[in-house]
Amino acid sequence: MKKIWMISALIVVTLILALLLAGCTQPTETPHATPTPTPSQPGTSESQAQFKPFESEKELREYVQYVQSSSYGFGFGFGIAPTILRGEVAVDYAEKGATVVTPPAAIPHPTPAPLPSPTPVPTPGRYSETNVQVLGIDEPDIVKTDGINIYLSNYWIYPIRFVPEIGRETKIITAFPPENLDKKYEIDESGNLLLYGNILIILTHDHISAYNVSEKPEKLWKIDLDSQLVSARLYNGSIFLITRKMIDYYAPCPIKPLEINGKPLVVECRDIYHPIPPVYADTTYTVLKVSPETGEVENSISFVGSLSQSVVYMSPNAIYVTYYKTPDQVKLMYDFLKENRDLVSDEVIKRVEKLLNYDISNRAKSVEIQVIIEQYASSLSKDERKKFENEFWNRLSEYRKEHKRELEKTQIVKISLNLEVKAMGEVPGRLLNQFSLDEYDGYLRVATSLGDTNDLYVLDKKLKITGSLLDYGENERIYAVRFIGERGYVVTFRQTDPFFVIDLSDPKNPEMKGKLKIPGYSSYLHPLKKDLILGIGKEGGNVKISIFDVSNPEEPKEVSKYTLKEYWSAILQTHHAFLLDPKHEIFFLPASTGGYIFSYKEKLELVKAIDMPAIRALYIDDYLYIIGQKIVVFNETTWEKVNELEIT
Repeated sequence: MKKIWMISALIVVTLILALLLAGCTQPTETPHATPTPTPSQPGTSESQAQFKPFESEKELREYVQYVQSSSYGFGFGFGIAPTILRGEVAVDYAEKGATVVTPPAAIPHPTPAPLPSPTPVPTPGRYSETNVQVLGIDEPDIVKTDGINIYLSNYWIYPIRFVPEIGRETKIITAFPPENLDKKYEIDESGNLLLYGNILIILTHDHISAYNVSEKPEKLWKIDLDSQLVSARLYNGSIFLITRKMIDYYAPCPIKPLEINGKPLVVECRDIYHPIPPVYADTTYTVLKVSPETGEVENSISFVGSLSQSVVYMSPNAIYVTYYKTPDQVKLMYDFLKENRDLVSDEVIKRVEKLLNYDISNRAKSVEIQVIIEQYASSLSKDERKKFENEFWNRLSEYRKEHKRELEKTQIVKISLNLEVKAMGEVPGRLLNQFSLDEYDGYLRVATSLGDTNDLYVLDKKLKITGSLLDYGENERIYAVRFIGERGYVVTFRQTDPFFVIDLSDPKNPEMKGKLKIPGYSSYLHPLKKDLILGIGKEGGNVKISIFDVSNPEEPKEVSKYTLKEYWSAILQTHHAFLLDPKHEIFFLPASTGGYIFSYKEKLELVKAIDMPAIRALYIDDYLYIIGQKIVVFNETTWEKVNELEIT
């Protein structure tokens, strides 16, 4: 009987300890190349104070062992296991094992043949580019155009159920003038695309290739990946790659994350940086600067961090890499007991305090804490035990609410475009996506969710918090964020859609100016005009489009609304699917069964619907090209169809 009680008591104690962390797992500087591609060194005394390189494989292994044991506790599966999220670029990629990158000084790179002069063709006056977060910083997508050709990857990474799998190739289609619409060439691989002049870069889950597409495609270079591609950007003539790889505890270094034209890049332990003080680490991140002409890695930097909930944001001045920071559960439990001394005896607190200084892992300490509390509970009478269990449970719940900003944190690493670590900081809560971050006038604005509330923080150049706005959208979580100049717009949701307008003109004092509650939610926000914000989301299971008037920030209004007979749009999953043509004041919305063209000249008006599952649209001059199973071209002045091309 006593044995049964002991087992039962241990289970109860384990469960109530687990409650402590019960909400923690929810989900312009001009770049230049260094003469020799050697690992970057942090360029300021402050960054050196925050980051330092490992001195040996032994030190790296001990660091990982220490931070992992410090961050996990209270076994039986109740520790915080990192949530492995897909990267922005790599999709359906299974981690293959070990660690990450920094280039050696002596990797030969082929010199490409001069690109031939292009054949003269009609030149459009304007053409669209991929919808990106920061103007001028390109992001990979499955469709690109140079105003003459359309580059279309058959890399269906979005769940369009009605579009069949049509192969793994990238099509080059003559697009302008529209009467010449025709298939031109095919490249026998597909992925997300970047376009740099006449060079088409294809990014897949296991390699990156570049082709000269001025005439018939000619491969220029290839990078084979042995790491996960988290994100990529194209800016000022350079490709910036962010990769990550799980640390192999038994062989943490040297690391060979990729190969350039068959030659491996190697990063030694002394070229991998770690934060000071230590943070939980199971992953090595590498940021690389790559030449689009040669594929040469011009510079790189590697550092350890967590795989969980990583987000990448890039401004014209810096790259920000974030990841979830796991707290020290043993220390948190000790602090909880100190704040609730009347729950247990003084002897229990003394034993736990003494345990903190033992030279054993936190996993072992957590087991010991369970035993200490279980022994205390077993010393009580049945009635006292019942009261103890309930008091413990309730007080832990209150403790978690009061200390929520200590339990959930996001680490932020700031890297200059010369690939030097400039600063490291942290904010309470977790990020939704890259739009949760925005750099403006030297400050970084960050929107986070934690537990049952939401915060907004403003950080200075050193990533120190200068201002904050706490506890808005109670009992809801963030669904969309957009920072525009000195304002922030946030949508939270549970049953209604609160649309918040935040004044960020004073970085030290962010101020909530107004909010609007409407049914449904928006998951993507886009500026249409000076005081008009477009929201795209869902209401009652259908795709919903809203236009918000924010001319009076204290009283935002939904001035127009349209609900589509569609359950899904690619815009709900990626901002790249959205197209705005400000000249004609229209935007395009792809959906699972059709494509929709809306005007916002005077009010929200559906001007054209196409009965075809659509994935993207683009414009060249005054022609709108809608892309799905075929390409359909419309004259934007008359909305008459001028041509179409089957591409399946």
